[in-house]
Amino acid sequence: RDSIKENGVLVPALVRKKPDGRYEMVSGHRRKYASQLANKETLPCIVRNLTDDEAVIIMVDSNLQREEILPSEKAFAYKMKLEAMKRQGQRNDLTSATELQKLAGKTSREIIADEIGESHEQVRRYIRLTYLVPELLKIVDEDKMGLRIAVELSYLTENEQKIVADNMEYLDVVPSHAQARIMRDKSEKGELTNEEIEILLEEEKP
Repeated sequence: RDSIKENGVLVPALVRKKPDGRYEMVSGHRRKYASQLANKETLPCIVRNLTDDEAVIIMVDSNLQREEILPSEKAFAYKMKLEAMKRQGQRNDLTSATELQKLAGKTSREIIADEIGESHEQVRRYIRLTYLVPELLKIVDEDKMGLRIAVELSYLTENEQKIVADNMEYLDVVPSHAQARIMRDKSEKGELTNEEIEILLEEEKP
């Protein structure tokens, strides 16, 4: 803030003109906030003609540059960007590791992964987090449950996930990856019961 007060904003924000004649900020929200705190009346901006999907992709890329970002924020950001790419004609498969559509020799998920320095499998894992109920997603954000375990639980039904979350809180435990995998297998076969969940979570881990 002190730097902005003294020198102003050195990197312009990015805006686009809306059909009603107003302008919408695409990136630069933190610079705008810092300028307001520094009592600056104006903010330098670049105006670009952008489609909705182009604006989404730029906004997501800008947000991912933050130093600290929660797993849930990454998850929904990656999903938003891939869906925008899909609407632009760059087809992709958001959650399946098979039958990926090719784009210039790479899947769009691999292209995203290259841009952010993650493996495309890690991108897939993050996107699976968007299928978790809020109670379980919160545990991931609090760094109390690993990504691979969370991915397995994301395949459970919403009701099963809530039962798992309730039992985790009551028993003060986190399932192992093996236990989460068993729950997923039983769920996909329609065999996962409340009792099964409780028995699994009560098991001692090796």
